[in-house]
Amino acid sequence: MLNRINIMQRILLVIAFSASMFYIGSSQAQEITVYKSPTCGCCKKWITHLENNGFKVKAQDMQNVTPKKIEFGITPQTASCHTAVVDGYVIEGHVPAEDIKRLLKDKPKDVTGLTVPGMPVGSPGMEMGDRKDPYNVLAIGKDGRTSVYANH
Repeated sequence: MLNRINIMQRILLVIAFSASMFYIGSSQAQEITVYKSPTCGCCKKWITHLENNGFKVKAQDMQNVTPKKIEFGITPQTASCHTAVVDGYVIEGHVPAEDIKRLLKDKPKDVTGLTVPGMPVGSPGMEMGDRKDPYNVLAIGKDGRTSVYANH
């Protein structure tokens, strides 16, 4: 009887240890670097949205973000106000955290990043009361072409 209890205690200890390691591993925040204007309020709101959704944000204030956009292949047609990089992918504009998480989970090899061109009302960081304009998150392909990644 004593051996059976001892074995059960060990099993429970292994289960508890494994669960704690899973929790610690899953609670690690994904780091994302955001290049933005130091005075842009919507960029700050988007950063807050990311942080509220588990991202660790490293904000880089720049007077001119255009060189970073060019470096990461953002065209005038796919541009917005801020540019971010996470795990090798470029994130342009007010992309919802849920779409970034899906991108990082799926890791598509033919995609360089996601964009929400312009600044649609109701996208994260662009909230204006109850108003929410429909918008698309676009995937940017390695060939520069875009396709709809998500509808909001």
